[in-house]
Amino acid sequence: MKLPHLLLLNFALAAYLTGLIWTVQLVHYPSFAQVAPEKFQAFHQQHSTRISWLVMAPMVLELCLAGWLAGQAPELGVARWWQLGLVLLVWASTFFITVPFHNRLGQGYDYVAIDGLVRTNWPRTLAWTFRSGLLGWLLWRGM
Repeated sequence: MKLPHLLLLNFALAAYLTGLIWTVQLVHYPSFAQVAPEKFQAFHQQHSTRISWLVMAPMVLELCLAGWLAGQAPELGVARWWQLGLVLLVWASTFFITVPFHNRLGQGYDYVAIDGLVRTNWPRTLAWTFRSGLLGWLLWRGM
């Protein structure tokens, strides 16, 4: 695959995931606190099932494409490693911080866990935002 196409695919996925994470960060996660405690466990289960369809495949594809871009585009210089590092930061934050909060919330309403989820989701939100910006800049620079 030619570099412009690989770069464009990476940017498209990053932009999609950036839009999704900002919606989750500013709208969805804060709304968890508004769910009645007796309905929370069912709500959270439904959230987890539905959001997985929107997030899992794009995240896996993004990781693969970011690795491919880092390995195949030395002309991008250090930016090729930064974009991969941001994806790895998202993955680490997801599995070491976000997933444990979701596991805790799967047991039922817990305001402290909801607050923690909202506060600790910022690294993912910013990493995806910076990656989208970096890839957008690389695309613009290449045109």
